[in-house]
Amino acid sequence: MHSKVLVAGLIAVVSGSFALVAGAADAPAPGKQVPATTTVKVKTAEGERETTVRYLLVLPADYDKQLDQKWPLVLFLHGSGERGDDIEKVKIHGPPKLAAGGKDFDFVLVSPQCDSGSRWNPQELAKLVEHLANTYRVDRQRLYVTGLSMGGSGTWSLVTEYPGMFAAAIPICGRGDLAAAEKLKNTPTWIFIGAKDRAETVQNCEAFEAELKKVGGDVQLKVYPDLPHDCWTVTYDNPEVYAWLLKQRLPSK
Repeated sequence: MHSKVLVAGLIAVVSGSFALVAGAADAPAPGKQVPATTTVKVKTAEGERETTVRYLLVLPADYDKQLDQKWPLVLFLHGSGERGDDIEKVKIHGPPKLAAGGKDFDFVLVSPQCDSGSRWNPQELAKLVEHLANTYRVDRQRLYVTGLSMGGSGTWSLVTEYPGMFAAAIPICGRGDLAAAEKLKNTPTWIFIGAKDRAETVQNCEAFEAELKKVGGDVQLKVYPDLPHDCWTVTYDNPEVYAWLLKQRLPSK
């Protein structure tokens, strides 16, 4: 219905390129995290504008060994402290930090960077994911999004703007719009927050869990009793989090 039309209309990607490779060998070596850029068109009040999205990309280590396999894709959204034009800052926290340390993931990991002074733009993110799903062997029933702090809020915004695109979401210590609960009821969601974080953020996470349950949503909330804002380190270090995420999938069309 409306969400399917939105997802289907995301193919307006202009171009993509890798910073470290060129020509026919555009794909990065499996298991290696590399910087890349993709230019997309987004709608504005004045019409359309082009914008270039910077990101880090990692293909699974076995990507070239199983040529008939399609892989899940995880979109990671960083917090406000990693904004700017230095892509290396994206490796400070979360899955890209783990990948930089040598961890192998059984999914395509894409970690974009937000411009200084900006917040996450759902249109840009959705078109980036669509571009990558068109470029690599990605299982479209297993697209996921997660983020921390500003990226947690960006996760809420993205699944609200494009319900039905992602099989699951993990917003960490970020606030969302409670009025969007009805749109999100079909997206399995695991919320994480430290009890010693800002009171308004804790309250928002707890209220979102209650609202999603009220409308029949598939949601769970993890409150770390002794943690402040940084509850993402322990979350992303937990293999059970990835196991839960990768079990979720969109229904067959």
